Amino acid sequence: MAALNERKVAVVGCGFVGSASAFALMESGLFSEMVLIDVNKEKAEGEALDISHGLPFAKPMQIYSGDYKDAGDAAVVVVTAGAGQKPGETRLDLVKKNVGIFKSIIPEIAKYNKEGILLIVANPVDILTYAAARLSGFPENRVFGSGTVLDTARFKYLLGEHLSVDSRSVHAFIIGEHGDSEIAAWSSANVSGIPIHDFCEMRGHFEHEKSMKEIAENVKNSAYEIIEKKGATYYGIAMSVRRICEAIIRDEKSILPISSIQHGENGIDGVALSMPAIVGRRGVEGSVPIRLNEQEKEALLKSAGTLKAVIDESI
Repeated sequence: MAALNERKVAVVGCGFVGSASAFALMESGLFSEMVLIDVNKEKAEGEALDISHGLPFAKPMQIYSGDYKDAGDAAVVVVTAGAGQKPGETRLDLVKKNVGIFKSIIPEIAKYNKEGILLIVANPVDILTYAAARLSGFPENRVFGSGTVLDTARFKYLLGEHLSVDSRSVHAFIIGEHGDSEIAAWSSANVSGIPIHDFCEMRGHFEHEKSMKEIAENVKNSAYEIIEKKGATYYGIAMSVRRICEAIIRDEKSILPISSIQHGENGIDGVALSMPAIVGRRGVEGSVPIRLNEQEKEALLKSAGTLKAVIDESI
């Protein structure tokens, strides 16, 4: 077994999300080696060549197409492979197709790579994170999904636009399923420490209920809107992949709403969903409890129940 290369990443799946993620990772300067793996070897070779031709404007890096053996020493294996979401299709509609694909992919990764981190990006990400943990046999801290990192970014972006403030100063999370049952955690949302409702009033916004509903719906429906308009979403998730890899490789101990298997937190057990967690070089280093009101707790349990029913049926 090859020793782990801390500066190497593997991207499995070279569709829209995989290739956009590979490009974002090249630009990040985090890695000195990247292997692209796809069932369509020509596609992987083409993407590797295309991205490599931008290297004179970036940092030195080796980018090539390969197979699962080449991922054996990767510090992070990003799994984007799977059927994409079509217009009118929910993420949960993809379950059976993509669980089937994972049954062939994950054991191959685990055969060659024993020490790296599995970052699951394919949808439905919560179900597939659970499946990957079971199929790989890896410790659960080293198998997690991109979860609601993108949904949270959309939430912060829309709040920033609504309040005319830098979205980086907005601290708020989308939790639960990365999908239709996701929850906007309004009760812990703030702008640089100022509770969200107080900040809204400072900016002249007083119709809290109406704005909350509108913003949460816009976040939830963002992917559907983008897919309807351009066929797929990939830039936002690629930036999310980059951000998560940054937290891992730089051992940042960043708090991100990744999808991981829950064990009793908030009364939820045996299901993967998104809650804020500390992410560093060892993967998920601990969960972070955030303040939730009773309505949010109830919605979170309902979201977990939806996912658990699908897991029981399909895995």
